[in-house]
Amino acid sequence: MTLPEGRYFVRGDEGYETARRSTVWNQRVPDRFPAVIVQARDDDDIVAALAYAKANDLQVGIRSGGHSWAANHLRDGGLLLDMHGFDQATIDKDKMVAVAGPGKGGSILAAELDAEGLFFPAGHCKGVCIGGYLLQGGYGWNSRVYGPACESVIGLDVITADGEKLYIDAENHPDLYWSARGAGPGFFAVVTAFHLKLYAKPAVCGMSLYVYPFDCADEVFTWARAISADVDRRVELQILATKSVPDIGMDSPAILLASPVFADNEREAEEALALLGTCPAIDKAITKVPYAPTDLPTWYTAVMGNYLEDHRYSADNMWTSASAEDLMPGIQRILDTMPPHPAHFLWLNWGPSPTRQDMAYSVEAEIYLALYGGWLDEADDDKYADWPRANMAEMAHLAAGIQLADENLGQRPARFATDEAMARLDKARAAYDPDSRFYPWMGRV
Repeated sequence: MTLPEGRYFVRGDEGYETARRSTVWNQRVPDRFPAVIVQARDDDDIVAALAYAKANDLQVGIRSGGHSWAANHLRDGGLLLDMHGFDQATIDKDKMVAVAGPGKGGSILAAELDAEGLFFPAGHCKGVCIGGYLLQGGYGWNSRVYGPACESVIGLDVITADGEKLYIDAENHPDLYWSARGAGPGFFAVVTAFHLKLYAKPAVCGMSLYVYPFDCADEVFTWARAISADVDRRVELQILATKSVPDIGMDSPAILLASPVFADNEREAEEALALLGTCPAIDKAITKVPYAPTDLPTWYTAVMGNYLEDHRYSADNMWTSASAEDLMPGIQRILDTMPPHPAHFLWLNWGPSPTRQDMAYSVEAEIYLALYGGWLDEADDDKYADWPRANMAEMAHLAAGIQLADENLGQRPARFATDEAMARLDKARAAYDPDSRFYPWMGRV
């Protein structure tokens, strides 16, 4: 089978390294080199790439937006299928459904929906395309109300390892549909489009902001853990600790409680956020904004101040329902060892969660903790790159598992689905990809 002319690169070709590096959003591109990179533009390109991979006994990695911290898609010696060109989207307002390709930017889709008075729980960062985001679960805007975004995936168009084109949903190839909602980088088919359930745009998008010095950490995090079950589900209690906050002119360590809220009116938004003003350290707060109206574009700009494309990044994470008493020694160690900005520690009050749909996504807990290391100079890799992994490894005994969004499975294998879900994933892979044409996860337990 012939590969698409002008859109594939064999290692050693002119343009290969540019094509390889362009599949990773930040400057820390792993020294892993696929034998062939195919930049797909239509279904025929995908079928040809899979046939080529089979004929040459190559495993296949898939990239949509390239925001995998671990660059799971980059593997030595295989075929990399770059799906970034599948960035189409159609919106049917009457049916409240969108059909979008895996290369569609989540923030771009959010803006297109906003113009139609519609909403979907897209991811929090610009540049994140919906392919990897939806396959791994999808923690996004207002996901405490709508659930991980994969719960709003009502169907998918896929191409299997043998080149067969399928539409899958709860009635058609249900095991493959079940797998697609949570398998993440271990999914064993190529998604060409997602069929998404849409929602009415919330009338109000608001926020609160409280900023505390690091020496309030024990009070802030102990209080946040204590109120986890009481936080209104329309509120995302996000606590971010960092050594400085350049965007607001703060050059000292700070703990920011920056919390979006989505509501029907401003009164409801203010009431939903009121609990966040009850921290016992409130008198020590450097900044206190109980409520302010805002919008998603403003939130996207604020979030991206922590994720700079000219930097090098590493990440790791954990779900936990441990007590504050058990968590605080690890959190204090994180704060004590934190590299300079944009490195940061993120705490999200997530649960207790409602019963989820039956899908591969099957591990979560009350609190989500994530670490992001960011630095400019490659010479500092040894100094900073292991900070997320080392700290999460120290706290692993408190974890229920990890979220695939911020996985570091190549360096620290971890649990991301229940044992039952993993067994079902293995069974489905054996049925749909018996030759293991698609790469599995870089690590698992």
